[in-house]
Amino acid sequence: DIDPIKAAAKRLHYSHEGAIHFGIIPRCNRGIFAINELPDLQPRIQVGLFNILEEKDVQIRGFNVRIPLDIMLVFTANPEDYTNRGNIITPLKDRIDSQILTHYPRSLQEAISITEQEANLNRDSRELRIPFFFREIVEQIAFEARKSEYVDQKSGVSARLTISAMENLISNAERRAIIVGDDVVVPRICDLPHLLPGMTGKIELVFEGEQEGSVKVSKALVGKAVRETFKKYFPDPLRKRARNVQEGQSSRPVNDDSEYGKITSWFEAGNKIEVSDDMPIAAYMRELDKVKGLRDFTRRHMPDIDEKYELPSVMEFVLDGLHQNSKIAKDEVDHITSYKDLVGSIFSGHGKGYEED
Repeated sequence: DIDPIKAAAKRLHYSHEGAIHFGIIPRCNRGIFAINELPDLQPRIQVGLFNILEEKDVQIRGFNVRIPLDIMLVFTANPEDYTNRGNIITPLKDRIDSQILTHYPRSLQEAISITEQEANLNRDSRELRIPFFFREIVEQIAFEARKSEYVDQKSGVSARLTISAMENLISNAERRAIIVGDDVVVPRICDLPHLLPGMTGKIELVFEGEQEGSVKVSKALVGKAVRETFKKYFPDPLRKRARNVQEGQSSRPVNDDSEYGKITSWFEAGNKIEVSDDMPIAAYMRELDKVKGLRDFTRRHMPDIDEKYELPSVMEFVLDGLHQNSKIAKDEVDHITSYKDLVGSIFSGHGKGYEED
């Protein structure tokens, strides 16, 4: 186009070829030129791309000059209903040879690899240990959001949600390690509420979701993610088994509580424990060890975990999994999480955890 500043500085008339500014695209001849967020370009600038895409040249206004180009143009754009800031004009769409539609990660492992690549986790001199089920929980949150009736699926769920959630999870674990003086940073289940600030701004809710509130919807998504991940490592607490059939009696499915009998019986006796996200590792372990049978159950199903640092987190994972399957109750007040008997909590009006009806 004509560069009026260049013409004025060199005292050239606008009809002089020296007043021409060739722009960036001709200078990228025999290269690849990328334009991010194409709908944000003004329509008149989008019109300027017509000749490049169709005739493979540049025409300069007011001059009989054609510059042949050998160039590849690459554009990126969000879905048109995701941001209402602009759109791609129809004639330009028609001239784009190929449109590649991106997709969500197809598997949990793909999502974990993306978050591991993008998240900034190694920020401190302390050793960082992340039990693998925490990575699965964080990614499962996004999978649950992508099928939730409260989340606007037209806007979608960005991969930035899991990246921010993982960074928030590790940040709270680092904060605890600094306060109590631990040399090893290990996240805990009681750190999961600190994921919410990284989630609430990254999911668009439908009307029903707005009525529920973003925090409540986010808590429910975390609860569902914990429940689904729990079933991968431990027996399903809600699994049904057939009662022994005797002659003349019909078979009837009953709950198989044998795996969790000692743990749930301890809470049914009126006992409870309280943990928080700022407890030292030794105090955290002592509190969890109060639950009869919990340590043995955890070791039996996950024998390869580290005894000192990872075992307490897995033990609380078992308790939270039982809560998400309505076997025990959970209450959160002032960053203190208590686990107790479900029936007693119903009559006392407490026991609401991540997933609230």
